[in-house]
Amino acid sequence: MLLNLLKSALMGLVQGITEWLPVSSGGHLLILNALLPLKGITEDFWNLYDVVIQLGSILAVVVLYFRQLNPFALSKSSAEKRDTWTLWFKIIVSVIPSGLIGIVFNDWIEAHLNGAVTVAIALIVYGVVFLLLDRLEGGRHARQINSVQGITYQTAFLIGCFQVLALIPGTSRSGSTIIGALLLGLGRTAAVEFSFFMAIPTMAGASLLKCAKFIMNGGSMTGGEAVILAVGFIVAFGVSLLAIRALVNYIRTHSFRVFGIYRVALGAAVLALAAAGIL
Repeated sequence: MLLNLLKSALMGLVQGITEWLPVSSGGHLLILNALLPLKGITEDFWNLYDVVIQLGSILAVVVLYFRQLNPFALSKSSAEKRDTWTLWFKIIVSVIPSGLIGIVFNDWIEAHLNGAVTVAIALIVYGVVFLLLDRLEGGRHARQINSVQGITYQTAFLIGCFQVLALIPGTSRSGSTIIGALLLGLGRTAAVEFSFFMAIPTMAGASLLKCAKFIMNGGSMTGGEAVILAVGFIVAFGVSLLAIRALVNYIRTHSFRVFGIYRVALGAAVLALAAAGIL
């Protein structure tokens, strides 16, 4: 039990960092669970755990951006409250594409694409895309959209279409949405913040879907499993508070080049581990 708790804390640490960096939290958890699996748990519980601990990360966004996302804040003027509601409507529009596609194809994707090779290829491909974007960004001195308030409904929907790509394991939800936002003319900070906000309904919906499937499949959770889940959730929340601040500060003065390099290197390592039969 103690070993499982330590592993869950490690997974929460990895989740809290990688959920916000464009490097694929799902891919990292898949690799970590292959190398250091939780012992004595069912596949149904792992599928539930894999998504629910991400709610810890999402809670960190709510805490850090509570005033900006709260349309009922007493300190806001009427105009600011209207702007906040408008932002939420745009967030909802942005998650429609991945929500619809995810509901229809989630089971098929889990059955056919949830493997090490798929993760490795996605890591490498999107790593290369980030490197290419870094080169393109060097020649772009002005952005059309420098704050989330400037995002139109059309742009929000199109960013949401990029999020559909994240249904493929190893792609990275934040990575796909940030790439889409940059291509659509957002500045780095606006792209990252809108990606954060999109995560709230996206991951809440995914967690509800996983919980429903877990219950409908007759799944039950032991007291030990509940503690394991709670540890991962709490650690993911605490680490996310730090990771979000760090990423926002970093991208103000740096490009995404380092993440592109990391993805390519990690993808190559995953391919090597898969070829060796370790993954």
